[in-house]
Amino acid sequence: MEDVGSRLALPATGVVITGGASGLGLASARALAAVGRPVALWDLDTARSEAAAADIMSEFGTIASGHGIDVRDLAAIEQGAVATREKLGRVGGLVHCAGVVDRDNLDGMTEQSWDDGIAVHLRALPFLIKAFLADLQASPGSAIVATASINATLGHEVNPIYSAGKGGVLSIVRSLADRLGRDGIRINSISPGLIVTPMIRPTLDMVGAARFEQRILLSRLGQPEEIGRVVRFLLSDEASYITASEIVVDGGNVSSQR
Repeated sequence: MEDVGSRLALPATGVVITGGASGLGLASARALAAVGRPVALWDLDTARSEAAAADIMSEFGTIASGHGIDVRDLAAIEQGAVATREKLGRVGGLVHCAGVVDRDNLDGMTEQSWDDGIAVHLRALPFLIKAFLADLQASPGSAIVATASINATLGHEVNPIYSAGKGGVLSIVRSLADRLGRDGIRINSISPGLIVTPMIRPTLDMVGAARFEQRILLSRLGQPEEIGRVVRFLLSDEASYITASEIVVDGGNVSSQR
C-alpha cells in the first residue's frame, strides 16, 4: 500500500519562510515542521522569529532557526541565505509570506508606501529565488510557494498597493515557472481569502466578522493552519506535477454571488 502521508514530508530538505514569525508564515512553518522538515523563519522582528523557532524545535523536535531579515534589503537577503545554510544545510523549499497592508487608498498613498509595498510583496520574490537558486537546483523535488491574495482579483479601494503587488505575484510566478521548470523546480502561488491573522485583526475588530462571512460560501473566515497545510502540500512530492498555478484558498469568496 502506498504511504501517502510520508510523501508530504518529502523532499526532506530545509524550507525558508519569509514572514515566518506570525500569521500565514508561522502556520506554514509549523505545518512543515510537523512532518519533520527543517525550517528557517525570516522576519523583521529578530526576537520574535528566534522565539517562534525555539517553540517549533521544542514542540516538533525538528531543526528550526529564526533570522531577522528585511526582504526590502537585497543585501540582507544574500546575507540571510548564507546564515540560513549554516543552520539548515540543504535548502529545497522557499515560501514567501512576508507582507504589509496599505489602508490609506489612493488619497493617502505616498512614494514611500508604494515602494515599500511593492518591494516586500513583489520585488523580493525573484531575488529570494536567486539567492537560493543553486541550493534549489541541487535538491531534487525543490519547490517554491509565493503568497498572493484574492485581492489580486477582487477590487477594493482601500488597498491599491497590496492589490498591485499581489497581482504582480500571480504574473511573475507564471514567468518564473518557465525558467525554473528546466531545472525541475516547481513554483506556485496561493491566494488566501479572509484568514484570521494579525494583519486582518484590526479590520475585524472595527467592522466585525459577520460582514465578511455573509459573502463566503462556507460562511466563516479561514484559519492560518488551513493555509499552512496547502503550503506543505505544494512543497511536497504529493504535488510533483503542479507548477505555474494559482491555488485559491478562500472558502468560496471569489466565486460567491451572495
